[in-house]
Amino acid sequence: MVWRFDAIGTRWEIETAQPLSDDAAAAVTNTIDRFDSEWSRFRPDSVVSALRTAGGAVSAPADASAMLDVYRALSDATGGAVNPLVGAGLEALGYDAALSLHATTQREAPAEWERMLRWTASELTLLEPAVIDVGALGKGRLVDLVMNELGEIPGRIVVDASGDLRVRRGATRVALEHPYDATSAIGVVEIADQALCASAINRRAWGDGLHHVLDARSGEPVRTCAATWAIADEAMIADAIATALFFDGGAVLADDWGVQWLRMSTDGRAERSRGFPGELFL
Repeated sequence: MVWRFDAIGTRWEIETAQPLSDDAAAAVTNTIDRFDSEWSRFRPDSVVSALRTAGGAVSAPADASAMLDVYRALSDATGGAVNPLVGAGLEALGYDAALSLHATTQREAPAEWERMLRWTASELTLLEPAVIDVGALGKGRLVDLVMNELGEIPGRIVVDASGDLRVRRGATRVALEHPYDATSAIGVVEIADQALCASAINRRAWGDGLHHVLDARSGEPVRTCAATWAIADEAMIADAIATALFFDGGAVLADDWGVQWLRMSTDGRAERSRGFPGELFL
């Protein structure tokens, strides 16, 4: 059975061997709503939106340490290119709550983000006004949370959030969409009891070459890498590496974490990890 719905601005498909109960569906919906109410910079009533104007301290959302600890590793590996305070840069290019898609000047993220943004198991603190954006790994984290809600359901489960998916108790074959032609694929890969996350510059793209993958150090969209894919046991880790692969240092971090990966440059060349299990057509 396949349950399709829209949430957090994307299309979801949850495939199970048997229909979901009302309780299971409600648990999934509540988990997504809770995460969105905490981490969405598009919602004026979210936790991160409450901090953006003046900073301050709030009770830490349940996922704060898990996600921000990974952000620290991403920032270190990429020389600061990945940064959870990149939200103002995205908004300056038009990727704002109103989706104005009207770019003004580029805006780099604060380089000293770890001084400004602090977290413990109980408290999340932003010392100065800034816009928190967890897009580098947040959707993957939410896929993991949804899968956890469905963990007791027997049979194969596939949770797919439009490019970020996780499979439990089975396998699924996935086409690797060409970043310049959504009707074709550059390869295929079979995912068994793991997660696959992808990112590409043709998704959330607008204007004259603008898209959602920014180098936080400059506020400029990435120009050298077109698409990335990463396979890991958890969707959050796969999502994080899929982001890191757009920058120098990302592949080293992926190898250190045992994540299989593939990326395609804007000139059409493909590079992959030694053990990447997919078949490429390039």
